[in-house]
Amino acid sequence: MPRLDESRPFIACHIAVVTVSDTRTRETDSSGDTLQGRIEAAGHVVAARQIVKDDADDITVLLRRFIADPAIDVVITTGGTGITGRDVTPEAFDRVLEKRIEGFGELFRMLSFQKIATSTIQSRAIGGVAGGTYLFALPGSTGAVRDGWDDILVWQLDNRHRPCNLVELMPRLQEHLKTG
Repeated sequence: MPRLDESRPFIACHIAVVTVSDTRTRETDSSGDTLQGRIEAAGHVVAARQIVKDDADDITVLLRRFIADPAIDVVITTGGTGITGRDVTPEAFDRVLEKRIEGFGELFRMLSFQKIATSTIQSRAIGGVAGGTYLFALPGSTGAVRDGWDDILVWQLDNRHRPCNLVELMPRLQEHLKTG
């Protein structure tokens, strides 16, 4: 059961929301709307929101732009994590990630199994770190976005979550770049 230490002040993260889709528009992007609403309700800032086509090169360019932006702490994508020919979000992530957060995809699928049973094997949800920025790829359904945010990310992106969280690690994500 998640536990918050209310004696600690909340630290808002600046999060970019990216919908990966060949067909969605801003008006039809229900997953992006769901994610944005939950991010803002939790007290975080949606620093950017964009829709990008299911193209690994286009996704990679956008991820690199957000990773390089010091005003963005986290990038969360929705869509393109399936196994069809056009689902290339994990491949784009592989091009930019410095470190994977293996437990994110594992936990997402474990929680998803409770709702959609063995169909969860079709999800290639992934998490990682690049350039001091956290990156998470969720499936494109609104249900998957709710599950990924409500059951995992809302807790790990809250510095009050105990026993540990991803926010308190942010200052140390680029230690490997320091020269001794």
